[in-house]
Amino acid sequence: MRIRSLVAALSAAFVGMIGLGSPAAAAEPAPVTPYIIGGSYVSSAPWAAAVFSNGSFTCSGSVISADWVLTARHCISGSMSVRIGSVYYASGGTTRTVSATYSRYDLALMRLSSPVSTSYVSLATSNPPTGSTNTIYGWGMTCYSGCSASSQLKTATVQVTGLTTDAYGGQAIRSSRINGNAWRGDSGGPQFYNGRQVGVASTADGRTIQNYGSVAYNRAWITSVTGI
Repeated sequence: MRIRSLVAALSAAFVGMIGLGSPAAAAEPAPVTPYIIGGSYVSSAPWAAAVFSNGSFTCSGSVISADWVLTARHCISGSMSVRIGSVYYASGGTTRTVSATYSRYDLALMRLSSPVSTSYVSLATSNPPTGSTNTIYGWGMTCYSGCSASSQLKTATVQVTGLTTDAYGGQAIRSSRINGNAWRGDSGGPQFYNGRQVGVASTADGRTIQNYGSVAYNRAWITSVTGI
């Protein structure tokens, strides 16, 4: 996984998230793949999708229907596939290749090669209120640097602090850590409020702040592509 600095418009201390995808254009923030530091391990998540690029684990995602997985645009590169329904990114669950991808800002929709039977997330139609406690999910390393990726899905709670932009200029939900924060390995992973997915992991500083692309802001586009 490659790490790059954000453009000068962002704080020099703030870096984003990226998987193994192509670098963003010069005028766009270049993300870096995040992971959850702190938080706790998850024992069941049938809606979870581990995202692979050219056979290597690169990002997290969520299953929104039998045919579609939602992840981050910056995760898309090469031949894509997913492992669905297992809390372990390297084993269990069901695997599918991806037959087509569609993106808007830092959200991406992946059409599966064949349907899967599992639980699906519900998508929000409005952003969570400032001050609300949300939950985030993802795989990856468990410290800022020098750690191996976590083989098991993790979750953490965060507090919404307002709105900002994602790695490609779309609306995003900014939050600060409560018991954990996003960083490498977590890109594309979901953020939930009141049982609905409100965000998709886009950028983070690896210490306390994370920005998740707004599902509500892109809701009409998601429906236009998937019918959901």
